[in-house]
Amino acid sequence: MSIDKKITFLGGGNMAEALIKGLIAAGTAKPDQILVADILSDRLEHLRKTYGIIIHKSSKDAVSQAEIVLLCVKPQAIDMVLTKIGPVADKGKLVISIAAGVTIARLEKILTGGPRVVRVMPNTPALVLAGATALAGGKNATSDDLALAQSIFNSVGRSFVVDEKLMDAVTGLSGSGPAYVFTIIEALADAGVKAGLPRQLALELAAQTVYGAAKMVLETKEHPGKLRDMVTSPGGTTIEGLHALEEGKLRATLMNAVAAATERSRELGK
Repeated sequence: MSIDKKITFLGGGNMAEALIKGLIAAGTAKPDQILVADILSDRLEHLRKTYGIIIHKSSKDAVSQAEIVLLCVKPQAIDMVLTKIGPVADKGKLVISIAAGVTIARLEKILTGGPRVVRVMPNTPALVLAGATALAGGKNATSDDLALAQSIFNSVGRSFVVDEKLMDAVTGLSGSGPAYVFTIIEALADAGVKAGLPRQLALELAAQTVYGAAKMVLETKEHPGKLRDMVTSPGGTTIEGLHALEEGKLRATLMNAVAAATERSRELGK
């Protein structure tokens, strides 16, 4: 889905750059449709030279020139940014926020001009165009607004529309999830080194194995348990390894990690 509207990014950090790169690479938007405002001149110049986009020092000016606004700023800076752009963020604007823990109600309360609001929770694999993103629409957001927001985030992975009440669970699972998987990859690689493999080989084997397993789940649409059983022969090596995982309570530990991160997300959102 190509977008024929101008898009302003408030904040030019890593996630904003990933989205800019993805939008241009996918043909969803052209460089001359993309504006970025940031307080860091060096960062703006990098984005301009790399992607040919338009840069602004003034967030208010950048917002006034676009129909779509992406809030790519830290949660602690969100109130200040919203106050600055409030006078130009009217009903004609679609405001998409990736500020973790910032609720739609909070966004809509400060943006008194009545823009349509979409809250988004992406994750860091968006930096390599393999992100998982959840979206929830505000009271004024239409189905077309959600589809447009999805087209933006589908350029850096896959996106899913959810009820806002599920955003904390999304944060605990896919938002924080890459860190859990990085830890698993590191542990697998360490085990490979312990078994005699060279460090770099062990790391690449571990990462490729995780990537391949995830791809099988997504592409075959089979339940992970069924795919696991396909490689678990009676009396073989895999069942021995699985037994060790059960003894170590791997599944319970991962479930507890998601629950803990979900609860922390709820606390930060208050």
